[in-house]
Amino acid sequence: MGMTNGHTRGTISAMTTKVTLSFSDQTIADARHWAERDGVSLSAWIDRATQERALREIFSAHAEAVRRAKVDLDATALADEEEIALVDAELYRGRRASR
Repeated sequence: MGMTNGHTRGTISAMTTKVTLSFSDQTIADARHWAERDGVSLSAWIDRATQERALREIFSAHAEAVRRAKVDLDATALADEEEIALVDAELYRGRRASR
């Protein structure tokens, strides 16, 4: 006796979990339309749409973390440059005046 992989018929290698969710009538109508267009069940379409949204959220969070890290690095580099300029000014102040 073969084992199926849930409502997506083998497109997902993991087991599926049955849950009850509430959606607006319009959301369900739209999802049904797109599921029919794609030739998949409503459950499979919602599963794929949810996965795509989750991946977008993960990507966006990662991109934001990279952006913040770059800003932090830029700020640190600027502070280092300013400190070097202050030290240079202090070290070479007397020498420049004597030239």
